Amino acid sequence: MTRRIMRIATAALLIGTLAGCGVSLNRTPGAVGGNFSGLPTAGGQGSEAGFQNWVQSFRPRALAAGISPTVFDSAMADAHYQPSLVALDRKQSEFTKPIWEYLDGAIGTRGATGRSKAAQYASTLSAIESRYGVPREIVLAVWGMESNFGVNRGNTRIVPALATLAYDGRRGEFFAGELVAALRIIQSGDVDSAHMVGSWAGAMGHTQFMPSSFLAHAVDFNGDGRRDIWSNDPTDALASTASYLRQNGWRSGQSWGAEVILPPGFDFNQTGKSVQHSGSQWASMGVRTVSGAPVPSGSILAPAGARGPAFLITGNFRAILKYNASDSYALAVAYLGEAIAGRPGIQGNWPRGDRTLSNTEKAEIQRLLMAKGFDTGGVDGKLGSQSTEAIKAFQRSRGVTPDGYADTRLLAMLRG
Repeated sequence: MTRRIMRIATAALLIGTLAGCGVSLNRTPGAVGGNFSGLPTAGGQGSEAGFQNWVQSFRPRALAAGISPTVFDSAMADAHYQPSLVALDRKQSEFTKPIWEYLDGAIGTRGATGRSKAAQYASTLSAIESRYGVPREIVLAVWGMESNFGVNRGNTRIVPALATLAYDGRRGEFFAGELVAALRIIQSGDVDSAHMVGSWAGAMGHTQFMPSSFLAHAVDFNGDGRRDIWSNDPTDALASTASYLRQNGWRSGQSWGAEVILPPGFDFNQTGKSVQHSGSQWASMGVRTVSGAPVPSGSILAPAGARGPAFLITGNFRAILKYNASDSYALAVAYLGEAIAGRPGIQGNWPRGDRTLSNTEKAEIQRLLMAKGFDTGGVDGKLGSQSTEAIKAFQRSRGVTPDGYADTRLLAMLRG
């Protein structure tokens, strides 16, 4: 399945992008086949004439990938170059929200709406839960994050949008593959071109599947002969979401994880998804859950460093990350699910007084780390796992807690 777009082939979800707006690029696509490299693209200088030439040059590639001439010609008949989509694809905010603001906005009042939807679709959710083993609150939380429970499904026609983005060329091969996947969906009879709508970057339906993920994971749960994620009935979309999570490692009967309390003097070198221990090992280190329940096996995340809450995540949290590869997104799904189920939210305190770093400042952190011999993997203003490890290494070298958290204190230390 997958959402919000894209699912993976290329970009990580910005923390500042609230779910439900149809603009994230993190879904893991299924294989679509075909070679889409080497096509002439706009290179940032697109035009309607150039776009129509691109469509004609792409046609034999699509046909070679199994798309019928009739389907291609019909779906592309009214496709035009849409420079507004190219502008959206290139847009990046200088500031992104800190995780606590992201979670505040992402969860907000959606817990109450989710409980209402749980009652409305109780029998459907019971059947989905029985077949796939994914709790209803998690399925509902993904729905809430992806489209605000169907309110924000998007109304952009997918085929013309993907064609524009493929022609543009910045991520041309990726979007060309998604375009062929979309044409295959039309060819299969699940939906026609006019009703295949979604977000500007190709994510579709109640739970925002990219076309290739739809092909790999969507199901016809209501038995009407179509995998329909676009209509007002969310049944197929919810079941497809559960199918996606199950196929990506969700284990029935296991939680996504738990908020934990770390003991004084805890070794923050033990945090991060690359470090995994059994529940008994964590307990022997003094880790305990906020609720008092047994400590699960898994990894510890401290997304705001030593001054913020900590979470012990299991393989089911990693399954959510397959839907969208952002820790912030996965935590939002987890805690929106907790709210829907009527369980407590996050108990620890975030460092809400911290000033938000701009992307320019984050890039400066990366440059300064690189200059001091700590490899961030490049300078892009996005502090991913390699940058976090570089921050930890720098912090160790300075004798401070290696929590990997980037804030104004870290920036001042690097500048100093």
